[in-house]
Amino acid sequence: MSTIDQIYLPNPVQPARPSQQDRGQAGRSVADTHFARVLDQTREIRFSQHAQDRLKARNITFSQDQLQQLEGAVNSVAQKGGRESLVMMGDAALVVSVKNRTVVTAMDRSQMHGNVFTNIDSAVVI
Repeated sequence: MSTIDQIYLPNPVQPARPSQQDRGQAGRSVADTHFARVLDQTREIRFSQHAQDRLKARNITFSQDQLQQLEGAVNSVAQKGGRESLVMMGDAALVVSVKNRTVVTAMDRSQMHGNVFTNIDSAVVI
């Protein structure tokens, strides 16, 4: 047996990781870049299962134009720092998680009367 065959490495060799100082700009997360913010604003609005159930039960539908208006409203709220918003669209009221770009719940005009909306920091009327 040669001496090379007898070498024992208890731990696999690991590549060196750059320190925090060495990373500089390269260590910056993608979320911090302007591109990521722009990309985030172009994501489509989603509807949670709860919101989908409410929309079906209350027979609320949206046209493609209305969905684009909703997307624009969410983008506006995001630019102003909103996190949870009430969006009033015609006969519908939507509570939207701006960060997740997700409609959390929805109701029609008949359910709005006397209802109290909590945990929102902004409102948009379209």
